[in-house]
Amino acid sequence: MNHKSLLEVLADNSMQDWAVLLAKQLDVYFENINHGDYSKWQLALNSLPLLEPCNIVLNTDCIKIGDEKDSTEDVIFALEQQLKILMPWRKGPFSLFGITIDAEWRSNLKWSRLAKHIRPLKGRMVLDVGSGNGYYGWRMLGEEAKYVVGLDPTLLFYMQFNAIKKYVGKADIDVLPFGLQKLPEFVLNFDTVFSMGVIYHQRDPLAHLKKLKRCLKSNGELVLETLIIESDKNEVLKPKGRYAKMNNVWAIPSTVALTAWVEQAGYQNVRIVDVINTTTEEQRRTEWMRFESLSDFLNIQDNTKTVEGYSRPRRAIVLAETP
Repeated sequence: MNHKSLLEVLADNSMQDWAVLLAKQLDVYFENINHGDYSKWQLALNSLPLLEPCNIVLNTDCIKIGDEKDSTEDVIFALEQQLKILMPWRKGPFSLFGITIDAEWRSNLKWSRLAKHIRPLKGRMVLDVGSGNGYYGWRMLGEEAKYVVGLDPTLLFYMQFNAIKKYVGKADIDVLPFGLQKLPEFVLNFDTVFSMGVIYHQRDPLAHLKKLKRCLKSNGELVLETLIIESDKNEVLKPKGRYAKMNNVWAIPSTVALTAWVEQAGYQNVRIVDVINTTTEEQRRTEWMRFESLSDFLNIQDNTKTVEGYSRPRRAIVLAETP
């Protein structure tokens, strides 16, 4: 994968040291990939037919690239078969040449909840931690962000992103196949940092927040989205075993505890802008994600509880700024 444009942009935006480090990290990463499905996914990516989209629309719920009239029915069918090799698709929706990738998460709903609250992204350098396949990054680019850098250690999501980018051509967005721990210890220079659906997977939430803070310039904006528990007290749920069948959920705070965490990490103007229960309208099994989804994670007798007996998933969005 070619990340030359990203490295140049970082160097031009006061992140030259990271660009040098990142170039070395990428070389090491791709020289040492040891994933059983990588060859299959790489073949699918290389087998995607060459198509020229008649239009590209990034500022709508379903990211639209091309139209079914851009090629023949046989070629579009071949494209769909290669995209399905890259299943499951967790974030979306996307429309590629008339093929609707109906992902597990209707990610447009979350974007609609947060977009009206955040600072305008036009001209801003944006970091999206836990970016998945890049759906939100494309939406950020649709809002005229200067450049979007996504981080996600799941190799499949990286391959999905590159499948989409193949048809967009030159675009000011990249996803890196790394987690936050691969970022340098020195300060970076982003205007906005997103961390959505990540912090409850961290053993040390405060350390996560401080790491995000080092990525932001002064007066930068943090957009944090996470699971929460319903409580008006400073409480944190630490699940014993799994939570909603997830085995790596370490801490789910109340909004009071979440606000305290963010303030303790050194942010200011901390405010909760959205709280909502996750529903099967937003997260569900589809043709493009055939494994278990939200309906399988809830107690069949009482859907206000998870199968483990905890309160069903509830999520909040918090915004904050660096001094």
